[in-house]
Amino acid sequence: MRFALTVAALLLAGPVLAQQPRPATCSRDLFQNEAGFRQQQARLAGVASADQATQCRTFREHVAYLQKARSVFATCQDGPERARNVAEMDSELVNYRALIANRCGGR
Repeated sequence: MRFALTVAALLLAGPVLAQQPRPATCSRDLFQNEAGFRQQQARLAGVASADQATQCRTFREHVAYLQKARSVFATCQDGPERARNVAEMDSELVNYRALIANRCGGR
């Protein structure tokens, strides 16, 4: 019974939670996400022929960046754009975590 009440409360709260105001920093955070993506792509390209330790460190740093970027999209966007960007970050996180597990010994 308590579980059913909790589920009902979450269902009722869903629309209210979705309408919470965005942080005032969202414009800046989204702008920084864009700049960060360009930097990350350059960093990843720059280590393409580097030693494995350097590549693995860069891959781990990229995962940390993707997690941060995902959080910004989840907080600062809504609708289809949010869904698309969050799904893309989730997919990239899966891919880079698998890459790290395969090439870096999971460390």
